[in-house]
Amino acid sequence: MPGTRGRLLVATPLLSDPNFDRTVVLMLEDSDEGALGLVLNRPSPLDVGEPLPDWADLSAEPPVVFVGGPVSRNSVIALAHCADDPELSEETWTAVVGSVGVLDLTADAALVRTVVDGVRVFAGYAGWGSEQLTAEIDEGAWFVVDALPGDAVTDDPEHLWRDVLGRQPEPLRRFANYPADITAN
Repeated sequence: MPGTRGRLLVATPLLSDPNFDRTVVLMLEDSDEGALGLVLNRPSPLDVGEPLPDWADLSAEPPVVFVGGPVSRNSVIALAHCADDPELSEETWTAVVGSVGVLDLTADAALVRTVVDGVRVFAGYAGWGSEQLTAEIDEGAWFVVDALPGDAVTDDPEHLWRDVLGRQPEPLRRFANYPADITAN
């Protein structure tokens, strides 16, 4: 299902994989070969300054490394919220949704400081093979909704799942109040 790039996958209550329970995934790539995204609402306790001291003062709140997904947890991907039309090369910053894009962390942090409003660092990513994501969406595991640039660098990641669903039209909005444990309802 090409077409999820720059959109959000919001885990439905039917999704039983604990890696994705109540997650919000920003899709970076989606093609016939597969799809790749970053879980936006899984902060870790690791401060960005520990592995990446040059980027610590540019980090969005909370300034921690996020768990981007279960695939390749040793890899690092960064998103940056930039000025509306950043004067950065495509090798340094690639737009994903509005003023948010993938940032090359090998770039000189001092040079991008003037155009970057906030950086979010992710360890690992969420990945799907060819047709795998389409099958999961068809099975009802994911809601596919439009992303807002602020979703990627929210200062309240703990409530992102509920916030994203809460701004959707009915009947999707109702899921924002779905209890974490249905037996407690």
